Amino acid sequence: MTEPDPEPLNVAPGEPHDTIISETIAYVIGLALALLLTGVSFWVASTSALWGPGVAVGLIVLAIAQMGVHLVFFLHLTSGPDSVNNVMALAFGLLIVFLVVGGSIWIMAHMNHNMMQMDQIMPMQH
Repeated sequence: MTEPDPEPLNVAPGEPHDTIISETIAYVIGLALALLLTGVSFWVASTSALWGPGVAVGLIVLAIAQMGVHLVFFLHLTSGPDSVNNVMALAFGLLIVFLVVGGSIWIMAHMNHNMMQMDQIMPMQH
């Protein structure tokens, strides 16, 4: 039988914990970080503290940080050998999301080129 870790907080985020107290503390830290990032996101969106075009960039950075907090503290995604399948599934999911979003943006950007000219549409309405 192994002895419990004398330092329960000496565990990396996302790694399995030995005690329920250590696990609870990790969840509370994750919750605090998630709430902090959410609050900062609302503050950035509602104030003029950032330069106008910088608001979108700031929100994107905060969203990526929020995703990182959720992946590590709540989904326990680490770089260890036990979670290689999880990392591959996440990478595949991100690829699909980027393909869908990128394809949608490309289609919307090139929609004007494929539209019929207004002078060709007007005679059809009579």
